[in-house]
Amino acid sequence: MTELPIQAATGELLAVLREAFEGPERWSYFTDMLPESGLLHTLAPITAEEASRTIGGTSIAAHTRHLIHGMRVSATRIAGDRTSAEWRESWHSDPVDDAEWADILDGIREAYTVLREAIEEHAEDSAESFGDALGAIAHAVYHLGAIRSKIACERG
Repeated sequence: MTELPIQAATGELLAVLREAFEGPERWSYFTDMLPESGLLHTLAPITAEEASRTIGGTSIAAHTRHLIHGMRVSATRIAGDRTSAEWRESWHSDPVDDAEWADILDGIREAYTVLREAIEEHAEDSAESFGDALGAIAHAVYHLGAIRSKIACERG
């Protein structure tokens, strides 16, 4: 059996992360083969009012805030800081206005960039860092699915 070089495995992690946020490039690992399948394109047309609506106990805004927090925590963990993080406070369900929603959308793009850079620079540092990168991507993919499900429920 041939061993997979760690650089190749990290490259695949980054490809899956990219698909989760930007949509598929050449083929799809898990989304529809549409550029708007990624989280950034999925969130872009959502209004603050839609983002604030509670569906199934949470809102799109709450999922997005939580994901931003999770990606920031994951980026520090991937870089080797294993300090405990407060997760409960990341689930803010307060409604957002247009300015707050715009800030959240900027925050998700920024957190995605920080996470991607942490994976590029540190995922190969240790098995824990690689595992944290894998977990961060799984977490993002889960929230992409949850958000898309809420959109589908809202739009019928």
